[in-house]
Formats: sequence, structure tokens, C-alpha cells
Amino acid sequence: MALTPGAPAATIAGDEVKAQAAPMPWPSEGRGWFALFVIVLTMFITFFDTTVFAMLAEKMKGSFGLSDTALGFLLGPASVVAFVFVGIPLSRLVDIYPRKYVLSAGIAVVGFITALGGLAQSFSQLVGTRLFVGAGGAAHGPGSYSLLADAFRPIRTPLVFALVQVGFVLGQSLGTWGGGQLIAWTDTMPERIGFLGLEIFSWQLILLMIGAPGLFAAVLFLMVREPPRRLPPDATRLLPEDAPIGRKILAFTGLDALKAINVRGAVYWPLFGALALSAIESQGLPAWRVPFITRTYGWDEAEIGNLLGPLIFAASITGIIVGGIFVSWMNRKYKDGNIRACAIIFTCTTTFAIAAPLMPTGELALFCMAMTALCGLAGAPAQNAAIQRIAPNEMRGQVTAFYLFMFTFFGAMGSFVIGTVSDLVVGDPQKLWQALLIVAGVFMPTATFFMWRAIKPYGEEVERLEALGR
Repeated sequence: MALTPGAPAATIAGDEVKAQAAPMPWPSEGRGWFALFVIVLTMFITFFDTTVFAMLAEKMKGSFGLSDTALGFLLGPASVVAFVFVGIPLSRLVDIYPRKYVLSAGIAVVGFITALGGLAQSFSQLVGTRLFVGAGGAAHGPGSYSLLADAFRPIRTPLVFALVQVGFVLGQSLGTWGGGQLIAWTDTMPERIGFLGLEIFSWQLILLMIGAPGLFAAVLFLMVREPPRRLPPDATRLLPEDAPIGRKILAFTGLDALKAINVRGAVYWPLFGALALSAIESQGLPAWRVPFITRTYGWDEAEIGNLLGPLIFAASITGIIVGGIFVSWMNRKYKDGNIRACAIIFTCTTTFAIAAPLMPTGELALFCMAMTALCGLAGAPAQNAAIQRIAPNEMRGQVTAFYLFMFTFFGAMGSFVIGTVSDLVVGDPQKLWQALLIVAGVFMPTATFFMWRAIKPYGEEVERLEALGR
């Protein structure tokens, strides 16, 4: 892979450069499939925990006496505040240390801190645990995609990235169904119970339970064989050995990767903008599904989970399959097939997102929500593959981290935006549907515009890289 003109060079040792002067053989696919299994399992655990936590929204609101704005902050921004400060530096670790160790430590922290939330005695303590959950998971996306991109040949990459979404699908669908069942189970208990000498709300037992599997995934990561990094043979050191300590610290801020992104800003920024704006709605909506259905149609968590869980599962699996077929077909026809397909899919997502809060019945509303999940999964592999295709290998971790930051940060802000609109614009918690409609109607059409805008520069960048032999 040739270096992007104007981009900083890679951080690799001299002997690694010489070793890669000749064509590097690809590692055993068996090892790659095991790494993929562990990554999918970790993603399942992460999104299962996140989904169940969101299912507890009305419980947390009642137990701690929260406004919709405060609840929206807990469901979203609380988990990314730490990400703002440590996400990019942690992704730098992905670029210079064995990725399996970074991923193992991250999921261990997520599992432990999630369980710790089950012991929180106040709203502020619960917020504190979510801060560290966000920090622990900050390197998962960059580390996973970087590792898999070196473990499989490029022809396998779209399939592999699509399979990664299986963890997301199972996490969301089983989390929705299982969360409803767990909440129904804790509803049979007294409101407050004693545990380890503390008095906690019965629903907090759920957080204690769902945190434990993260420690198991951390052990599995230690068994993964780290694939060698496929770096260009002409790469040189980003930092000399005698570089000042300040310059070494600066390398962890992501400044070098940001400069590389800005050199190709016409390619990257429309993609980043589309992802950020769509995430405000697409990640904000799932956080408010349960409150919306409960307040608008009078359903309880178990009823919601029993219908929405299977719907999300079926829609997501369909999205992965149909999306994979559609994106592959588009890539055969166009150099910009990944992004062209995403633009079409974004248009469909916008339609269902706006329709969901307008539905006359809970069943139809949940169906529209499931269709947004279908579209989201259909487009996700193409977006991820597009970024991996154009990102410089030597800083792929940080470039991916910036891209995922847009999704994570703005997605987390989505729940806060919806809660704030509910409190300050709508003014009536029982009319939450109006807040969902306003947010979907503003952000999704704008995101779709940016995705269409990204098609031409992305196609030109792919042609440029192909001319360089990448």
C-alpha cells in the first residue's frame, strides 16, 4: 500500500520494513476466523449490555427521579465523555502494540464497570460508571477492524466486516428480548434489596449479571494469534528514537491522522458528516424505544421485548444479507459502489425513521423501527469497508477511530438531544413521539444529503489508489 501524498509516514521498526520488502504471505485463515469469532462475541456482549441498559430507562427515571434531559444524558453522552479524552490516544495503542492485548483490556474494563453500576447508590455514581464503560470500549472498533484487515485478504474483507455485524444483531435482538424478561423477573422482587451490605434497586441486579461475560471475552482475546501488519516496504519512522517527549505525546493525540484525513478532506469529511448526523437519530432512537412505546401505547418492557426482539433479529439478519448482495452488485458496477449503495440505503432509512413516531399502533411503530435497523445493517459493512479501503495502513487505527468517533460521540448525543427536545421544545413527556419526529425530520435528511455528496470524491480516491497499486 502506498503512502497517501502529504500524509505522515508510519511508525514501524527498521527490521519490519526490510521484512516487508518482499511480498508478505497472508496468515492462516483459520487463525483469522478464530479472531473473528472472538471479536463477534465481544461485540455481542457489548451491544447486549448497551441494549439491556437502555431497556432500563423508565426504571432508572423512576428510581432516581430523572427528567427526560437527565435520562437522555445517562443513556448517551455519559458513556462518551471519557471517549473524547481517551478514545484517540487508545486507538494509537492499536497502531503500535499488539491489538489483541488492547482489545482484551478494553472488554475486561467494560464488563467490570458495567457490573459496578449495579452497586451505584445515586444517579451521579451511575453516571460515573458509564463514563468508564465508554473509555473501556473506545479502542474496540479501531482495534477490531485493524486486526481483521491484516488477517484476511482484501477479497474477504466485505464478508468479514458483514459477519462482524452478527455480534451487533444478536446483541440488540437478544438484549431487547432478554432485557424485557430480566426486567419482568426483577419486577417480582421488592423495589429495594440488600446486596453485599448495600441496598440497591432490584433492577440493578441485571447490571451485575450482564457485566460478568466481558471478563470471559477478555481471556479469549489472549488466545488470538496477532497477524503481522501489512505495511508498505518504503515506510519510515513517524518519530525518530530521539524525538522530544512532547512530540511523542503529541503522536497519541491523533494529530498526524487528522492531518492525513484533512489532506483528503473532500473524501473524508462528507462521510464523517453523514455518519455523525445519522447517528444522532439512529443511536438516539433505540435509547428511547421503550419510553416511547410505554408512554404512547401503554406497553410494558416485557411486551416490547417479546415483539421487538424477534423483529430486530429478523430485520437485522435480512439487512446484512440483502445489504451484502446489494453492495456487492453496486461495487461490480461502480468504483464508488460502497458509498453509492450507502446513499440509497440512507434514503430508505430516513423514510422509516420519520414514519415510526407517526404510526397509529405500537406494532406498526415497532415495525418501522425494525426497518431502520434493517437499513442500518445493510449499509454498515459498506461504510466500514469504504473507510478501510482509503485509510493509510500505517495509521488505520486512528483514522478508523476518528470515523467511529463521529458515530459514537454524535450517536450518544442523540439520546440527549431527544430528551432535551422533549423537555424544552415539546414540554410534555407523554408526547415523546413529537420529539422523535423533530429529531428524525431534521437530522436524517441532512445526513442523506452528505452521503450523496460523498459519492464523487470517494470514487476519484479509489481510482487514485488503484493507480498507485493499492
